[in-house]
Amino acid sequence: MSDLVPDKMFLTKGVGRHKEKLASFEMALRDAGIQAVNYVQVSSIFPPGCKLVSKEQGLKLLKPGQITFIVMARNQTDEPHRLISSSIGLAIPADPNSYGYLSEHHACGETDEGCGDYAEDIAAQMLATTLGVSFDEAASWDERREEWKLSDKIVRTTHITQSAIGQRGVWTTVLAAAVLLFPEQ
Repeated sequence: MSDLVPDKMFLTKGVGRHKEKLASFEMALRDAGIQAVNYVQVSSIFPPGCKLVSKEQGLKLLKPGQITFIVMARNQTDEPHRLISSSIGLAIPADPNSYGYLSEHHACGETDEGCGDYAEDIAAQMLATTLGVSFDEAASWDERREEWKLSDKIVRTTHITQSAIGQRGVWTTVLAAAVLLFPEQ
């Protein structure tokens, strides 16, 4: 069996609403464009040499029924007016032979910006500690981000986040996902 090391990855997000909890999750998967795969949830390593591609490019590489590895953050509520959010943070090292980190975060009462910044911060912190880059936990996110940029070891951080407000009588699901893609056989 060959090594299962993805060479491409894309980020996606979705929101779904339905009177049934499971159907609301299905609607979120549809909104994200990943409803037709059999996903396996995995932990949070961005593989060495992996290329981040657009959602559109990535979706073209998926086949219905395909076993697909995904890092996913998901949140659900049936409470009216409840703000929910889910985010995937990503930190990519400057050295393409090193691995990066993905983080999953889901919250109640956090906006897209707050949830996304937190997920991005966690991914960058995990990568920074692996690379020996110091960071001041008391510093603001912007101050730490600037420190990491100056280190020349972390080349890019980003996030994808979905939030929504719960509605009366239906389940609301939000999800954010990193979809890992393998070289074509």
